[in-house]
Amino acid sequence: MAQVFDWSIRQFLKEAASSAPTPGGGSVAALAGALAAAMASMVASLTVGKDKYKDVEPEMQAILARTAALIEELEALVAADMEAFNAFMAVYKLPKETEEQKAERARRMQEALLQATDTPLKIASSCLEVLRLAEQAALKGNKGAVSDAGVAAYLGEAALQAALLNVDINVPLIKDASYAAQAVTKREELGREAVKAKERAVAVVKERLAGR
Repeated sequence: MAQVFDWSIRQFLKEAASSAPTPGGGSVAALAGALAAAMASMVASLTVGKDKYKDVEPEMQAILARTAALIEELEALVAADMEAFNAFMAVYKLPKETEEQKAERARRMQEALLQATDTPLKIASSCLEVLRLAEQAALKGNKGAVSDAGVAAYLGEAALQAALLNVDINVPLIKDASYAAQAVTKREELGREAVKAKERAVAVVKERLAGR
């Protein structure tokens, strides 16, 4: 599971398309977020070393460093999402014949639900940072690669919103009302900020493509 990024693209698609429980939506969202980060990084890479963009090179170098870290984070989150879902499914196999077994099963279920909610929130948080970097790359990066910043923005927002669907499906089952409320608040904040960041980035991309 931790070696999922060693798979070929074809193998990942085959597994995702199969009846296997993982990789599922959260893992696919994290992978999409990593691809978005790669596109923002590409714009920065095509900007660094160009005399025309010498004034923004420090900012592009910072984007390169941060997107590299985010790609690693999202790679780890692909595996974490798979682990969280498998842990969730394992709870269903626990015995429930006695009251003690039922109580233990219920306790383990709540633990699994928290893990299965925390992970997509982390994926979404990473994707929001990708979106903000995409906006910077769109604004100051190599104009010849500005469309790639747009790809990063569209894909980053899609990845974030996709990850949040896993929060939506788990929260109603969580009995810890305080945790559930915090998760919903965080989920709504991430969703709102993602739309704003994507729209800002895309607006810049369109302006630069139009020559303004």
